[in-house]
Amino acid sequence: MSAAIPVDSKNSGHPIGVFDSGIGGLTVVAALRRTLPGEKILYLGDTARVPYGGKSPETVTRYSKEISDLLVAEGAKMIVAACNTASALAVPSLSLSYPVPLVGVIEPGAAAAVLATRNGRIGVIATRATITSDAYGKAIKALDPAVSVTAVACPLLVPLIEEGLFDDDITRTMLRRYLEPLLRAGIDTLVLGCTHYPLLKSLIGRVCGKRVTLVDSAENCALAVRALISPSGSVLPEGESRLDVLLTDSSEGFLRIAEKSLDLTIDSLNIRKVGK
Repeated sequence: MSAAIPVDSKNSGHPIGVFDSGIGGLTVVAALRRTLPGEKILYLGDTARVPYGGKSPETVTRYSKEISDLLVAEGAKMIVAACNTASALAVPSLSLSYPVPLVGVIEPGAAAAVLATRNGRIGVIATRATITSDAYGKAIKALDPAVSVTAVACPLLVPLIEEGLFDDDITRTMLRRYLEPLLRAGIDTLVLGCTHYPLLKSLIGRVCGKRVTLVDSAENCALAVRALISPSGSVLPEGESRLDVLLTDSSEGFLRIAEKSLDLTIDSLNIRKVGK
């Protein structure tokens, strides 16, 4: 991410493009809202093809490029992949030649975890594709080779979250099953390696207990975006703050739940077809 090009100052009034496989990436939008309150944000949730976690790297890369191209065509000055699977599998290759900055959430989350751990044992929960890529393990080890990383794929969490089951017996049972090996390994820090997961943060915290620090990359990703928009660290001028949302299939019920949970105001909502 550090190699990403700064945002062109001529595009200062253009929106930040953000995408995820569904609605979960609105957790990153909420962090961007807090960090960059004067920015326009154009969010695309690929609700027709969610989840990305079980798809091949080639498919995830194709989806990510189709969405990024659409957001750029709509005037986005940069692209934020608010999706850990896309960040792990697509961003490294796409960002090398993309016409605007394209950043993901892996490196900010890894950096926050390394800073947070006290005993050097970090756990990661994510989709199967993110875990298989070992993107977090590699990023964490690059920062501190002495840290131990234990990762567990949680393929059922995104569908449960998309159904709005934030505090349900089924969700609680699955979390206990997924988290048990991590807690047995003695982790003191847990990376929520999917942007959907912060919507379960309260429940995850209760299952893990107070000794485990929860890390989601949304806040650190927002800081990385600010650094690209204002490399000098200067105070950014207030602009026309608005949030426009595009979905690739109707998912308005859960969208409204997420909107309320994250204290977001959506200015417009439209359905947009992406790809073939």
